Formats: sequence, C-alpha cells, structure tokens
Amino acid sequence: MHPAPTPPFPLEGGCDCHHVRYRMETAPLFVHCCHCRWCQRESGASFALNAMIEADRVHLLGGKPVLVETPSESGLGQKIARCPHCHVALWSHYAGAGPLVSFVRVGTLDAPDHLPPDIHIFTQSKQPWVVLPEGARVVPEYYEREVHWPSESLARRQVLLPRIAAYRASMGFDPL
Repeated sequence: MHPAPTPPFPLEGGCDCHHVRYRMETAPLFVHCCHCRWCQRESGASFALNAMIEADRVHLLGGKPVLVETPSESGLGQKIARCPHCHVALWSHYAGAGPLVSFVRVGTLDAPDHLPPDIHIFTQSKQPWVVLPEGARVVPEYYEREVHWPSESLARRQVLLPRIAAYRASMGFDPL
C-alpha cells in the first residue's frame, strides 16, 4: 500500500445549509475510522471518520455551532459541535482533552477524500460486510499512540499536554 499524498492545507468544510463554515489550518494529528457500536449508533452509519486536531487549528469562517452534550461509552460524555439550523455534526470534544482537541467529522470537509483514515479502530465490532482495504492499519479495539502516530504528531501532542493536564485537573479528572 502506498502512502497517501499529502493533502493541501488549509482545508475548508461546513454543514449542509452552509450556516457554519470552518477551516482546518494544518494536517490533523491522526485520522480514526472508528467501527465501535457507539459511533455506529451516533452517526447512523457503519463507522465514524474523525480527524483529531488541536482545536486552535480549526477556525470558524462563518456561523457558530452549538455544543450539544451527549453520552459516550466512557461515561464521561462528549460535546458535539452542531449547526444550530441543519443540526449536522461538525466535530466533537471528548472528555479526555475537552475543548483543546477537536475530532472533525471528515465528511463535513469540502474535499473529504483528502483525509483517508490512518487507522481503523474497534474493528472487533465492525459490520461484517464492511471490507477493509488490504494493508490498512487495523486494531480490534483502541491502539497505542506511540506505536501508530507519526513523530510529528507525537511532538505536537507533547506541546499540548500541559494544557490538557490543566484542563483535566480543573474538571476533577485523573491526570494523564
């Protein structure tokens, strides 16, 4: 399998009604294709494709999403940024890093084909008729970040860790 070409950045996206528009300024840290039953239920599809990126690298170009608190399998919940008009989910903030990291829904990009998954996760619960590409990185549950992330993304995470630790402490969560 050949590595995908580097997509052009920034990439823009938005909701169906075009009220909310955003720009991803840089490449994401990592792109997950999650096959867990929770993502299947939430998306109404066979999987969720999310580009994990520092929230300060996603800029609003127009409109403002509303944050909708929803349950998550961890029990800590997530906040989903949705258009207040058409209700399309644009990104999520999970409890672990809160508002500091956005999980951008790749399908809301104007050119979603620029961000194929780096890894398929929770494949133990994928729909049996979903056939994953030969050579794709596949794990039955979650994965070890240090094994799968590129060194540049790991370095970006190191810069973010003090802010994540402070956020977690402010919320009364366990430290990293």
